[in-house]
Amino acid sequence: MAKELKLMKGNEAIAESAIRNGVDGYFGYPITPQSEILEHLMSERAYDKSGMVVLQAESETASINMVYGGAACGKKVMTTSSSPGISLMQEGLSYIAGAELPALVVNVVRGGPGLGTIQPSQADYFQTTKGGGHGDYRLIALAPASVQEMYDFVPLAFELAFRYRNPAIILSDGVIGQVMEKVEVCDYVPRWTDEYIVKNFPWATVGKPATRKHNIITSLELDPAKQEQVNIRIQKKYREIEEKEVRYEMMQCEDAEYLFVAYGSSARICQKAIELARNEGIKIGLLRPITVWPFPTKILKELSKKVKGILCVEMSAGQLIEDVKLATECKIPVQHFGRFGGIIPTPSEVLEALKKQIL
Repeated sequence: MAKELKLMKGNEAIAESAIRNGVDGYFGYPITPQSEILEHLMSERAYDKSGMVVLQAESETASINMVYGGAACGKKVMTTSSSPGISLMQEGLSYIAGAELPALVVNVVRGGPGLGTIQPSQADYFQTTKGGGHGDYRLIALAPASVQEMYDFVPLAFELAFRYRNPAIILSDGVIGQVMEKVEVCDYVPRWTDEYIVKNFPWATVGKPATRKHNIITSLELDPAKQEQVNIRIQKKYREIEEKEVRYEMMQCEDAEYLFVAYGSSARICQKAIELARNEGIKIGLLRPITVWPFPTKILKELSKKVKGILCVEMSAGQLIEDVKLATECKIPVQHFGRFGGIIPTPSEVLEALKKQIL
């Protein structure tokens, strides 16, 4: 497959990937700092290039329900937003998860709570990894740390969403959404035909008899005993995802005496902090969760047996640190360093926090 290089923002990479990877439909609403996604889809005339339907809905609530409808037909459909908009989508996300439908949501996180700021943040970790809506459900959550990963995670998210019939989310932030980098893009991938969907996804509503007796899409089950069995089946699926789909990256962990744990843009800041620390003789490595759910619990538990302390670095008051403490069972010091309100920490600040809190 031919490749070409483009210079683009992270938000533009999401949109370009959707066009080129055969996405059927996008339904969204503009909000800073991710509005370039919708703008790029419109300016590039996605329908003319790939047949992709692009619609600006009247609200985030409307857009997630349009995604629900498209997903029920076995189509590759997606939406994007930022923190307050994702909050409005939580009921719809719970419905989609309850109906066991594949779909993609992208969250380019901004600071909160409330309307907060339009500057970058990572304070939506709980909302993403714990299931911000009602009921016992999970989202497959990928956390990109580069513009290239913003592009690459679109087809990966759809692959996982369809494999497990579960919504997936790309958890980005305003830094990765706005920064410009070179991106390797692929040729256009054909969209699925209705015949392909009927053959491969028998649960979908496309091409079925008018009675639709055996493929009614719903998350409603009024019988408690039957609803419990639905939940048992879904929880079994989540355990399978936790076993098979954990993704992470380790940097300079071979001889590390201390460890950073960070994802997304914070992980990039930690890379420079590692360089500064090692120049001073401090042996530190980085564990970067690529899937923040499922979380890389097993590898973190193993690393925690080899290091003297862990510093969680995130642009929040401390959310990732809860999963880190659970994984390590707090047998070593686990501390947090974060900036919020849209403030991006510097590598020097991270190193100073390491010295004060861990060393």
